[in-house]
Amino acid sequence: MTRPSVREPRRRGIPGARAVHHVAYTVPDLEQAIEFFVEVIGAELIYTEGPVQDREGDWMTRKLAVDAAAVARVAMLRLGPVTNLELFEYTAPDQRRELPRNSDWGGHHLAIHVTDVDAAAAYLRAQPGVRVLGDPETITDGPIAGDRWVYFLTPWGMQLELINIPAGAPFEQETAARPYQSDRPWSNH
Repeated sequence: MTRPSVREPRRRGIPGARAVHHVAYTVPDLEQAIEFFVEVIGAELIYTEGPVQDREGDWMTRKLAVDAAAVARVAMLRLGPVTNLELFEYTAPDQRRELPRNSDWGGHHLAIHVTDVDAAAAYLRAQPGVRVLGDPETITDGPIAGDRWVYFLTPWGMQLELINIPAGAPFEQETAARPYQSDRPWSNH
């Protein structure tokens, strides 16, 4: 008599994955972006490097999927206790220079959890070159009811969001998963 085979449970995802190490954005001016994220947002500069390039080969194409003649300068910043933000400034012969909108493929934004969206929006309105997109709103129904949010643009047009989703949002009734939220300001980490 043969025994039925016992199947291993199907494992999903990347073997050995532990955390998201960083998010990365390409900016038009690395120094301007570093200054903005450090002085206005409150990031900590970890390091800069570059230029990164391959003058005689195709390493940039093979490894980064950019033009072989591309040159990059890089900065790594820390936002709060767990988020690393990598910024790139590229020059490349085939470079597109328009930022995607949220509705475009590759559209993106970085959301920053704050304790008071209205106070944070007022602070940003006073910062040179920052554009807050309207007034903060509160979502009244659905999985994130109670979420207060507003988008804003950096001086070079990158999209960011201020957000506050209070504990006990409706989605929490459906899952044990919770977005990370620090109980301390960035300056206390």
